[in-house]
Amino acid sequence: MSQPPRSLFSAARHSAQRDRMARLPASANFLAPIITETLLDRLAMVTRDFPRILLIGAHDRTLVDYLRGTGGELTIIEVGPRLAATSGALVVEADAIDLPFASFDLIVWPGGLDSVNDVPGALLRLRALLAADGLLLGAFVGDGSLPRLRRAVMTDGVRPIGRLHPQIDLAAMGNLLQRVGFTLPVVDIEALTVRYGDWFALVGDLRAAGLASRLAPAPPPLTRIEAAQIAAAFAAQADPDGRIAERLRIVHFSGWAPHPDQPQPARRGSGTASLADALKPKG
Repeated sequence: MSQPPRSLFSAARHSAQRDRMARLPASANFLAPIITETLLDRLAMVTRDFPRILLIGAHDRTLVDYLRGTGGELTIIEVGPRLAATSGALVVEADAIDLPFASFDLIVWPGGLDSVNDVPGALLRLRALLAADGLLLGAFVGDGSLPRLRRAVMTDGVRPIGRLHPQIDLAAMGNLLQRVGFTLPVVDIEALTVRYGDWFALVGDLRAAGLASRLAPAPPPLTRIEAAQIAAAFAAQADPDGRIAERLRIVHFSGWAPHPDQPQPARRGSGTASLADALKPKG
């Protein structure tokens, strides 16, 4: 019998990282309120009610409280047991949800799609959980993020070992949504620049936001010499004022479960005007 594919990410490390977030003050995670604000802005543009809501991730109380305040029935899943206990969430990985099909009208996922082992499988599962005309709305840290950190970890004197996650780009995300059956997919990028005094401050922010490495197996710890080399390589990319501008690219995505009343693209060849005629110079 063939062996199952090796997991790229560790569920145990993911759980431990999420529970570490529960022990930190909410203000430590600078990224959560940024993502929450954008998700709520987009949700406010949808002129319909969502009686049954699934939230993936229990960390941001603002998002939890808002969704509970809509009057819908809110279900939360969370992989960290300590964090789950703070909001009554079910303890489960996002790509292993075992709930009845068509159970939800809205699914909100404010980060984490980029670090599940089976991205298409997770999206397909969420598609099945949505009722007809249900909405999936989410965000994650995408392709092109942390370029200065990525350069620094490849500096001379540091073992060439994978320490940073692979990243999903905008085009791949759009294709994935279509492949698994979502209609009216929308994918776009929000670029953020955050300036740091040193590499250690960046590492602290990544840990507080739950963005530390979950690779399996875990790479060996950095030696003191390697850490010093990375810190120096990161600092060498500083602006004239001595601070290093790091970039995050947040991929926002949405898609709908199919419904007959949704707008449909026109059938190919159904146009009544000629493009060639439209481009002719006016006499």
